[in-house]
Amino acid sequence: MSPLITGGRSDAVPVGRLNVIAVLILLGSIALGVVGTVVAGNPIPAIVMTVIGLILMQAARVAKQWERAVVLRLGKFIGLRGPGLFWIVPFIDRVSSWIDQRTITTSFAAEQTLTSDTVPVNVDAVLFWMVHDAQKAALEVQDYAQAVSWAAQTALRDIIGRTALGDLLRGREQIEAELQRLIDQRSNPWGVTVSSVEMRDVVIPVALQDAMSREAQASREKAARVILGQAEMEIAHSFQEAAKSYQNNPTALHLRAMNMLYEGLKEKGALMLIPSSAVESMGMGGMLGAAALNQERLVGGEDGKVTETE
Repeated sequence: MSPLITGGRSDAVPVGRLNVIAVLILLGSIALGVVGTVVAGNPIPAIVMTVIGLILMQAARVAKQWERAVVLRLGKFIGLRGPGLFWIVPFIDRVSSWIDQRTITTSFAAEQTLTSDTVPVNVDAVLFWMVHDAQKAALEVQDYAQAVSWAAQTALRDIIGRTALGDLLRGREQIEAELQRLIDQRSNPWGVTVSSVEMRDVVIPVALQDAMSREAQASREKAARVILGQAEMEIAHSFQEAAKSYQNNPTALHLRAMNMLYEGLKEKGALMLIPSSAVESMGMGGMLGAAALNQERLVGGEDGKVTETE
């Protein structure tokens, strides 16, 4: 878990917080001191104006558009400043912190955490949050960024501990919503709002992965056998209905038999095996003989021979 980084905290102007106004004040003071030194012929004006410039440049501060500066006067909070240019009283006022109010992302994880069915898992997640109340973030908690990080991690461990592995793998959206609610509930008093939580990965032991893979394969094979059995039942039911239709309609049965012969013999050299009971019950003897005779004639015609049959 990586702690979040916020703006610098200092009562002096650090190098990274220097601004054009402060530089201009210092350069103007030095210029005035140099002029005074030239006129008076004494270096004291240059020294005095340089010191004054160094003091006055502390008064000019510039906050970026997404920042709020927390100003303390003799240790007491007097308000927020920014964005843009603002002034403080040197050595009396100080900017204790710079609050970034943009949406911030941080990753956090729960390693080797037991689920409710005692399965160790590693979970990685990403938190999206922002400071909606800069005053609370500065005054109610020592380090709001670190506090949010720890709150996210403990909430994730809490949810994993009361969730089964199957629910953890299947119900990510519900777990993310619950995780967001818990973190938001803990961080709201600090002036922080959680926008969303996204679980990136759930890692389970390799041995358990193999067992789950075998279980899933067996489940799919079972489902395939069930579907095949249902298909056989539907086919048998269709045959039963067809038998009822042919029972009192011999003509339809003969037509069906002729169609079966046609389908079987339309390819040259086809061989059909028909039960003798079907030949007797469906009157297929004559039709089979005619089909065989036609096939023999076709074969004889291709060989250039003419065969006559009485």
